[in-house]
Amino acid sequence: EVQLMESGGGSVQAGGSLRLSCAASGFFGANDYSIVWFRQAPGKEREGVSCTGTGDGSIYYMTSEEGRFTISTDRAKETVYLQMNSLQPEDTAMYYCAAAFYRGHCSGALAAGDGAMDYWGKGTLVTVSS
Repeated sequence: EVQLMESGGGSVQAGGSLRLSCAASGFFGANDYSIVWFRQAPGKEREGVSCTGTGDGSIYYMTSEEGRFTISTDRAKETVYLQMNSLQPEDTAMYYCAAAFYRGHCSGALAAGDGAMDYWGKGTLVTVSS
């Protein structure tokens, strides 16, 4: 059985950092998946943040996050991390990890959007105060 579970959210002041974890049980086996971090701010649509491929190790960031966020994977722990630095109030959102059965560079899955995801975690809340 596959499962996604996020953790690591919390409240920080602007300029602070958080590391989110996505325990992605069952996603590092024979099949290739794209693991995608999404976020949804209050009153806004869910948007993709970053992704990584379990098969090819591909990595991609949405432009606004590149340089501040870093996605990484610990295959032994079946966990995908999102290190977030220089956080700003506009980063306040519920952060979700999702997975799509997808071969190839993960940017394709991210571009396809949340409707293309096959599995979702329940999310972890990040609140950034000014």
